[in-house]
Amino acid sequence: MTTHAQYTVDPASASQSCRLWSARVDDLDRHLSANTWAQAAITVALIAYPIARIVLPTLFHGIVPDVVRTVCNLI
Repeated sequence: MTTHAQYTVDPASASQSCRLWSARVDDLDRHLSANTWAQAAITVALIAYPIARIVLPTLFHGIVPDVVRTVCNLI
């Protein structure tokens, strides 16, 4: 069996696919150390912080009209 073949699932068997991925996550949980999980969490935080501080406000200012922003600032 090739490495790709173990992830190929019949499209009609969604429950089988869920069990497959659940087993993979359980394996990760058992085999990764707390240090590895901490490093992953720090990496995610370092990536998410600039997105939350730069990208989201830019999208907010692009989507929300000036009138709504003015009212929110007055409140």
